[in-house]
Amino acid sequence: MEAPDEAGHSGNLEHKIQAIEDFDAQVVGPVLEGMKKFGEYRVLCMPDHPTPLSLMTHTSDPVPFVLYKGETEANPRIAGYDEDSARGMNLVIEDGFRMMELMLKK
Repeated sequence: MEAPDEAGHSGNLEHKIQAIEDFDAQVVGPVLEGMKKFGEYRVLCMPDHPTPLSLMTHTSDPVPFVLYKGETEANPRIAGYDEDSARGMNLVIEDGFRMMELMLKK
């Protein structure tokens, strides 16, 4: 899924918003709906790198991610899925393999 990244490279806010909304509607929504039949599950969604509109290029900033744990209640500290919300969580995973530990943790 390159549309949000390409919109970041172009610096076009409207295109980036539309690309993310399309991804949510066409990919995330159907995946979550399909997973309901499996009972307990977890879904991790994250980009491979940030491409801020203000810079229009890739950065080495921490990558925001969302870990959805089935039907559990959302964390009330999280207002949304964006760079500001990610920074506010103060959760940085330096080593990629540690992400699996987070996913499997009860």
